[in-house]
Amino acid sequence: MKREVKKKYTIGVVAEMYNIHPQTLRLYEKEGLIKPYRSKGRTRYYTEEDLKRLELVLTLSRELGVNLAGIEIILRMKEQMEEMERQIQKLLEIIQKSLREEESEEVKAIVLSSKSVVARLQDIINRHENKGD
Repeated sequence: MKREVKKKYTIGVVAEMYNIHPQTLRLYEKEGLIKPYRSKGRTRYYTEEDLKRLELVLTLSRELGVNLAGIEIILRMKEQMEEMERQIQKLLEIIQKSLREEESEEVKAIVLSSKSVVARLQDIINRHENKGD
């Protein structure tokens, strides 16, 4: 099994990529808007997921003029919505499984019922044939 290698970027590289000062990234981290991984040596490493989140933060800030408190609320609401979507998906899977099981039980009942009908018909046929002998 091949292990997926995740790209990691240092604070300087990320700052350069997005044309922002490293201190801005530190502020975003302090405010809890982004959460880079820290090595044992305390070096910040940003993953692709961190960069996507940073892009959202920058879009909200630069293009929409949302302040840091507003960004924090928006990010929290986004996370809550994603969690709700996961829970809804799990619920749908449970409902689908339950429906399949109910359908399976209905099919079993129909099969048993039809076997019973076939057995009764066979009895009638046998009695009729025995009368003819």
